[in-house]
Amino acid sequence: MKLLVATSNQGKLVELRQLLASVDVDVVGLDQLDSPPEVEEDGETFKDNAIKKALTLARFSGQLTLADDSGLCVDMLDGAPGVFSARYAGEQGDDKANNVKLVKALQHIPLNQRKAHFYCCIALAWPDGRCSTVEGQVDGLIVDQQRGTHGFGYDPLFLVPEYGKTMAELPAEIKNRISHRGRALQQLLPLIDQIV
Repeated sequence: MKLLVATSNQGKLVELRQLLASVDVDVVGLDQLDSPPEVEEDGETFKDNAIKKALTLARFSGQLTLADDSGLCVDMLDGAPGVFSARYAGEQGDDKANNVKLVKALQHIPLNQRKAHFYCCIALAWPDGRCSTVEGQVDGLIVDQQRGTHGFGYDPLFLVPEYGKTMAELPAEIKNRISHRGRALQQLLPLIDQIV
């Protein structure tokens, strides 16, 4: 059975394939569709955006569709970048610029006050309009220097205190278990298992 993941982000697709490896589904991305619609992420919350993407692409493709909206929320920045995480510095998906802007915004704040969390809402939608959502979160701190080569986005700046490493320094099996996306998906796996 095919499960469409409503993303063009190859890093996210790789991560989701790893997380869904235990389920008997063929995970495909938007690159497998002919001219999929662009979904404007204009919701006020991660949940709004995840549901909109999942339902739009499920109806378009006729396939069971998984969509997530996730991002980084920094306490000292009143929850920013939040729903604007992928376009924090202006251009969609410019990880380098986003990270530079984040470090600059926190440059005068001591490390112990740079509390943040990664948050994820995953929506699973059917072509007939049914939709289920799950959420996950992981807490951490934002460091000054990028560390690690794994992951994408803000992973090199997000320190997980219990491991003393950034998300980008953690091996995939640990990251996938503790990450916001991993925690959300763990709640969704039983539902996907029932379907397949």
